[in-house]
Amino acid sequence: MKKIYIVRHCQAEGQAADAPLTEQGLQQSLELAEFLHDKGIDRIVSSSYRRAHDTITPLADRIGVAVVLDARLTERILSGRNAPEWREMLRRTYEDLDLCFEGGESSRTAMHRAVSVVHEVLQSSNRNAVMVSHGNLISLLLKHYDNQIGFNEWEAFSNPDVYKLSFRSDVPEIRRIWNS
Repeated sequence: MKKIYIVRHCQAEGQAADAPLTEQGLQQSLELAEFLHDKGIDRIVSSSYRRAHDTITPLADRIGVAVVLDARLTERILSGRNAPEWREMLRRTYEDLDLCFEGGESSRTAMHRAVSVVHEVLQSSNRNAVMVSHGNLISLLLKHYDNQIGFNEWEAFSNPDVYKLSFRSDVPEIRRIWNS
């Protein structure tokens, strides 16, 4: 059985690709490393955004596993413009996976790029992996395996958050195992 731990990044100072973790986020990253260090992790793949990489660096250092940065795990872009109604726009994209706002990415497109990383991990010789990403993309990844996951589940995410996907076949058992 393969296990993939899906980690939403710790608290950050913003949404920009180079936004660092807050002081609390740095402490959370240490707590996360303590929580995950004994899970037999032999592969770590992270969004290239700084907040994601910084979230998992303490674990990587502790267990001696290199972090592979993968742009497919960066956050989904909802729209190319700032929209005050972004929450309603996002809600609609869970109902219509092909809805795509100008300059943005549909839920289905974002979902497929995240799932492609999971498939690579499943095809590898690694037994237990960590994937670090962002709230909306993670919710879409989980929705791929459980269609009941949607906007409300996204809203309930915390920074950080950890879901364990246990694969015995193509459809994993999904369990939320840690959140703050």
